[in-house]
Amino acid sequence: MAKASDLSNGSIIRFNGELYLVTEFQHRTPGNLRAFYQVKMKNLLNGKSAESRFSTDETVEMVRVETRDLQYLYKDDDNLVCMEQDTFEQVYIPESYFGETAKFLKEEMMVMASFEGEKVITASAPNSVELVITYTEPGVKGDTATNTLKPATLETGAEVMVPLFCEEGQKIKVDTRTGTYVERVK
Repeated sequence: MAKASDLSNGSIIRFNGELYLVTEFQHRTPGNLRAFYQVKMKNLLNGKSAESRFSTDETVEMVRVETRDLQYLYKDDDNLVCMEQDTFEQVYIPESYFGETAKFLKEEMMVMASFEGEKVITASAPNSVELVITYTEPGVKGDTATNTLKPATLETGAEVMVPLFCEEGQKIKVDTRTGTYVERVK
């Protein structure tokens, strides 16, 4: 157990029996009243936001979290199968933990997962990935002066909007957090 004053942004706590990630943490002293901590947090299981106040001497249960890099192997129903690099042990991670970034994952990519003991509590894809364009319409010649975009299908099946000069077979860099084109890879 730790005091509320030990919390910080990014801390993971057990609150009302569920795991929460602290997203915002403020110390407040309103007028003549006692000081307290205003905490905004996100439920790690369902993604819902919550807010709570803790007195300065109140105890909270901080959770020890171990973060590991895993290699993504393949998709199995609603799970993504990843492998520990050291022990070659396979770990099944629900696809929902990755959110929208799961559509940019391809085999042998490295992903990051957070564990509480042996249980996976969060997972995330790399911030950017390099993928090959498998299909896109050809750009119209002379239409490059404007900043127009066209849809392109990537090797993972994901669709992103790319500039007109991008063609099939080219490798591009995509920001997985926003799902947008970043640049061509040479």
